[in-house]
Amino acid sequence: MLTAILTDVHANRQALEACLAHAAQRQAGRYAFLGDLVGYGGDPGWVVDTVMHYAARGALVVMGNHDYAAAVEERKQMHAEAREAIDWTRNHLNPEQLDFLRKLPLQIRDSGVLYVHASAYEPQEWIYVNTLEDAVRSMQATECRLIFSGHVHMPALYRIAQDGKSGGHIPAPESVHPIRAQHQYLAIPGSCGQPRDGNTSASYALYDDQSGMLQFFRVPYDISGAARRVIEVGLPMVFAMRLVEGL
Repeated sequence: MLTAILTDVHANRQALEACLAHAAQRQAGRYAFLGDLVGYGGDPGWVVDTVMHYAARGALVVMGNHDYAAAVEERKQMHAEAREAIDWTRNHLNPEQLDFLRKLPLQIRDSGVLYVHASAYEPQEWIYVNTLEDAVRSMQATECRLIFSGHVHMPALYRIAQDGKSGGHIPAPESVHPIRAQHQYLAIPGSCGQPRDGNTSASYALYDDQSGMLQFFRVPYDISGAARRVIEVGLPMVFAMRLVEGL
């Protein structure tokens, strides 16, 4: 089955709409959302309702740190602007939406694949996978041969080969990668709603569990509309600028 992997939507309606449409055109049969549905963006209610709709049809959804902060407990590690966005978000979600976020699992194992927002090593600590060392620690924390995670807002693909050698690289847009059974992989699709690698297009991935092929995509969307929405609702200007600059 072809699964669309999306993460770090961050209440960006325009980006999510574009990625879902792109995945549907390629006949994705299942969806997985790797957390941080909310935070930073101006449409948290619409995004949560949309993901709830997909979840009701079988989509996999895990909790991100911004989801946790909005629905469970605010995290002191967040910078002032992020806390402001979380406070605003909490006040713009209804009880059903907050309850959905609150009940999300930290990770899901399904058919030998692990879905988690941050590192599989102590997922509740929201550890960033920024380096090969971070990736290896995450992979060594599970017996699953393939991990999908987000949190870092930049696409990446890491591998531990059968002989124990490890490596990683930044996958190019549209690039296709075979996921071989004898190796272990950690794939980060990049952020759907707030890319930070200098490319402003929304990012997500498609994984075909029959052919074992993983493909990364960058999808253009209405960035100006998403940025205007941030400003319209009164969130900090920095979140609009991040969308425009891709940083």
